[in-house]
Amino acid sequence: MREAQVEKANYFLLVRNIHRIEKGLLMRPRRAVFAKDYIRETVDSYIGVVTKQTDSPSQLAWFTDVLDSYFNTSGEDKVVIKEKERYDSFKQSLNGKLANLQCEFIKIPYHRNESLKPNISYEDFYKLNKYRRSVRWFLTRPVPRELIDKAILVASQAPSACNRQPFEYYIIDNPELVKEAVKLPMGTTGYAHSIQTFIVVVGNLDSYFDERDRHLIYIDASLANMSLMLALETLGLGSVSINWPDIESREQKMEKFLKLGPHQRPIMCIGVGFPDPEGMVAFSEKRDLNQIRKFL
Repeated sequence: MREAQVEKANYFLLVRNIHRIEKGLLMRPRRAVFAKDYIRETVDSYIGVVTKQTDSPSQLAWFTDVLDSYFNTSGEDKVVIKEKERYDSFKQSLNGKLANLQCEFIKIPYHRNESLKPNISYEDFYKLNKYRRSVRWFLTRPVPRELIDKAILVASQAPSACNRQPFEYYIIDNPELVKEAVKLPMGTTGYAHSIQTFIVVVGNLDSYFDERDRHLIYIDASLANMSLMLALETLGLGSVSINWPDIESREQKMEKFLKLGPHQRPIMCIGVGFPDPEGMVAFSEKRDLNQIRKFL
């Protein structure tokens, strides 16, 4: 709230508003003038964030492209014109510093190109999901960090409310630290020693401005985590999802271990490694379709 109201440089507010503008740009029919009630706030945040932050050029390019499209195509309105002048003036003051953000394509709403759709059949995708089971026995073999990064890149494409992605992945692969980390959640008795890389998924409550969104860290992170675990399978890795208990004493231990801020919450943990072919996995038969599906 301080960043949004005083510093006017709240990153998550900017992400939310840019996504709101995106949705306005793709509406059918599209209104000639929209976003009047939050365009000043958006330009304030854009100026503040671009001034402070340079470590996410891909998103800065997205912010810029969407705002360019909005201002270049909006109908005549004194509020929009005033904010366009402020926006253009700020960009000119950067003396070309945004030039390195240019990508091979403009990051604005687009028509889906069916020719770019990967050739993955439903049958193969279903087999991958059925093949994936929680692995609890791993080879004593380090997991290359580049494979973890590849899996997280997939996870980052998962949907999240207003594209805020209110989560982070804390990767622990130092063997001595892994020994400590695996003791923090419950349910790892008997196989914790086998885990090679330990991931703690952390939610950031400072992504939101209102209590109505307080559960979104769990929803959005869970969507991403499933993509992460499927991606690990395609890379020859196995994983085990580990529930995080809602117990204050354990929250405090994890907060201390990871040096978390007061706005951060552990969501779940994931053990990762190369599956031991001699180790077994649980069959875990799933509920029948008729038990979990109802047509209304």
